[in-house]
Parts: sequence; C-alpha cells; structure tokens
Amino acid sequence: MWKKIIKQGDNMGRRNRRKRRRKENHEKGCYAGPLRAEERSRKAYDIRYQAAVDQRNAPLPDHKCNGDESLYPDKIANFSKGLPHNPLGEVDLKAYKLYLKALSNGRVSDFDLIPLGGSAKLANPQAAYAFDFIGADSHKMNLPIPPTFNSAWQAGEMVEVYWRALTRDVPFSEFSSNPLTKAAACELSGLSDYRGPKVKGTVTTGTLFRGNTPGDLTGPYISQFLWKDIPFGAKTITQKYRTTTAGTNHLTSYDDWLNIQNGGPSEASLYDSEARYIRNGRDLAEYVHHDFSYQGSLSACLILQSFGNEAIDQANPYLDSATEGGFVTFGAAHILDLVSKVACIALKAAWCQKFLIHRRLRPEEFGGRIHNHLTGNSSYPFHHEALESQALRKTFKQFGTYLLPMAYPEGCPTHPAYPAGHACIAGAGITVLKAFFNESFIIPDPVEAKTDGLSLKSYEGNPLTIGGELNKLASNIALGRDTAGVHWRSDGIEGLKLGESIAIEILKDYSKTYNESFAGFSLTNLMVLP
Repeated sequence: MWKKIIKQGDNMGRRNRRKRRRKENHEKGCYAGPLRAEERSRKAYDIRYQAAVDQRNAPLPDHKCNGDESLYPDKIANFSKGLPHNPLGEVDLKAYKLYLKALSNGRVSDFDLIPLGGSAKLANPQAAYAFDFIGADSHKMNLPIPPTFNSAWQAGEMVEVYWRALTRDVPFSEFSSNPLTKAAACELSGLSDYRGPKVKGTVTTGTLFRGNTPGDLTGPYISQFLWKDIPFGAKTITQKYRTTTAGTNHLTSYDDWLNIQNGGPSEASLYDSEARYIRNGRDLAEYVHHDFSYQGSLSACLILQSFGNEAIDQANPYLDSATEGGFVTFGAAHILDLVSKVACIALKAAWCQKFLIHRRLRPEEFGGRIHNHLTGNSSYPFHHEALESQALRKTFKQFGTYLLPMAYPEGCPTHPAYPAGHACIAGAGITVLKAFFNESFIIPDPVEAKTDGLSLKSYEGNPLTIGGELNKLASNIALGRDTAGVHWRSDGIEGLKLGESIAIEILKDYSKTYNESFAGFSLTNLMVLP
C-alpha cells in the first residue's frame, strides 16, 4: 500500500508539473530553456554573489617588501628608470618623492606631476589600481620577499645575468661543449646562494639557465611549442623569427647607459638577414622582445588542438558523449577565450606588486652601481660575490666597462622588475592549458632546431609530455627576459607562480557556471626544483 501511494503521488506530481510547464512555456513564448526569466536572473545573481563572497572572505595578504627602500635613503636599490638622475645614475630624490606620492594616493593629477628625465614615459602605473569581475582581486595576491640589494642571493642572480649576456650567441645544443657555458656552470655552482636548478647540488651545462620545474630539465632547452608549426585557421605558421645580429650588445658605454636611465632615446637594433628557429639566447631574447602578451600560450593552444582527442583532459564532459561535442564550452572557443582572458588579469596583479609594493630595481641599474663602485666613483654595499665574478672580469675585458650588456637598445621597460609581467602571463596561460589538456600525453614527432636555426631536425631523446613542455614554455618566456638582461631569475620564477594562482582563481569562479555534468578542473602545480 505504501509503495502504491508513493507511485500515485508521483504520477499526480508529474501531471501537475506538465501542466505548470505548459503554462510557463506559453508565458515564455519561444524560449525553450528550463528556467523562467526571473529564475535565470536570480541564479545568475546568486553565482556572481557567491563568487564575490568567496573572494571577500579569502585571507587578506600581508604585503611585505625587502626593506631596501627604507634602508637606503638615496634609493639605490629601487627602480627609477625614466625619472631624472645624477651623473652616477642615482635618482633625483625630489622626483622619487613625487613618484611615491602619486603611487600612495592614486590621484591622476599627482601622476601628471611626476618629473621625467627624458622622453620615455612610465609604463602604466595606474593599472595597479584596476579591478576585475572574475577571480581574486589583484591586491589580494601575495609574493615572497625578493632578494635584498646586499645579499648573496642578489649577487648570484646578477652573476647569472652577466653569464647569460656573455653566452647569448652560444647555441643551446652546444652548451655541453662550449668553454663559456662550461665556465658559467662552474662559477654558478660555487656561489653560496644561487637558486637555479642543480643536479646533486651542482649546476651543470644541462641545467644551466633553465627553469625550476621538472619539465624544464627534460629534452632540449626550448619548448616544442616554440618550434612546432602553428595551425592558424587556413594558414600554417612556421616558427622562424626575426633575430638580431650576432655579437650585438647595448648600453655597454657609460654615456649610453646614463642616457637610457634618464629615459633618453635609444639606437636602432641591427637585424639578421635570415629568419631563424630559436636556437640560442639571442633568438629567445628577441622573441620575448616583440611577442604580444599571450602569444606563447595562444600558439601552444592552437598546436595542442591539432593533437586530437587523446590530448584532451579526461575530465572533459564531451569526450564520451554520443550526441554532442564541445565548442562554446569545453571546446576550442572556450579554451582560446580563457587563455586570452587570464593574461590581462595576471598583468594587473603583477602591476600591483611592481609599483605598489616592491619597486625592485632592474639588472641594468644594478650593473651601473657595480660599474661606479669598481671604478671608484661611488661605494655601494654589495655582497662580495657580485664583485669577484669571473663573468664580471670577462665583461670588462670585452667591453671596457662593468655595465651589463643588454640585448635591447632601449634596455629594460619603464616599470619595476618584480615580478616579471611576461612570467605572470605565461604562468596563467599554461595553467589554463593544463586544465583542459592531458598533461601526460606524449607529444608526437618532437623536433629541435639545428645549430644555425635555419631548419629543424627530429628529436630522439626522452619522451616529452604536454605538461612538461608547457612548463618549459612558461620558463622559456619568463627567463628569456633574463637572457635579454631585463629581469632577475626570481622575477620570473615568482611571476610564473603568481600567474598560476591568478588562473586557478578564475577557473574556480567559472567552474560554477557550467550546465554540463563536470567534476571540475585538475592540473599539476608548478612544482619548483630545489
């Protein structure tokens, strides 16, 4: 009897629901969706509201800097490019005070009062205040404290960028045999606080200048996603790029260096007559000189989509569907949109850290301090390893100054170093890609550039996976800026992790918006090697 009553009640319920739907459908006109307009509006509001509540309730960060700005009254340890400087390249303190005042209060009128030393403008400091409607607010993200000016850690990072400059023209495929890269690995191994990847505590030519994730140490230095052809709609893009002439370096004369610190005009680059596949540090530095913000992630996304269903993450709800395929959700349009969307949001988080918290100086500024110290024009509190470097001696012998040889004639951009914007974009982009694609999928037909960069050859080494090569792509983009001389290793490593955190927060918000039966995104974090 009890079962029968339940069944009758259920039948009556179904009849009532059918009557109600017929009435609602009449009221909705042509609309066939399951929710009335009022219900849909309420649900959309609830999703947005709950996402906002979750972000509001997230722990507040404790934004700490390394203390150098307070420790050194003359601001020798902080970024000041574009402001007026004295003959030592030290910033005009009145100008720096006005710069800090504008950053502290955010008033547009105060930004207009910042004195400039030349024609170069500051790179969009007001972006640090911008809000977004998805993911975590840029000001709720946190970064570790970067190295201090006088630390062994900072010295190690400076010695590395000198070696990167000296070895820009050495093909990556010749790192194991070239005397310069051997010397670089040996010196970096002996530093007391160098934090690049090592094997059994030693920097080798196989770990030299690489990133700090497991994928970075497998296979060639350059990621497959910077070598393989890119399917681009009805066209295929061959990844040969314009590069600069071998042996070309900039800002190695003191007058040129000081002019650039003041925001003065720069000379033009000299370009190779041949486009080449990326085969050395010079080529990589030039790629990250002219790439648009999420170019690397976009290229990787297009390549990944050509690998077929086995390369798709197994949680994708359409992999096993007999009647549907993903497109607007869980398909090409969805992934491409997110790869672009996370890029600018990651930059806003980077700009907050750069301008409002750390204001870390760039390697080219640090190189000017070293030059003036060693030539007796001033005295600065360096760690001794920054001054005793073999790379520094080689730089002086080749160029006649201790200035850092730069890949770009304009030197670094006019925004502070920490974290690297390229790294934040790359970290965010590859996180999206790892969420949608199968990280363990082995990349078919891997390649590597020949020594002259004019063609590719088959790569015959250990298997290369999507996850590993995406990590490597992110490191190539982040640390390629170090090879240009415009960033430190910690700018790149921490920038990658910040970008990853931004993307994860965005993916979490979006995971509440889908109609499909979806278990959620999963991916492997950017684990850092010791």
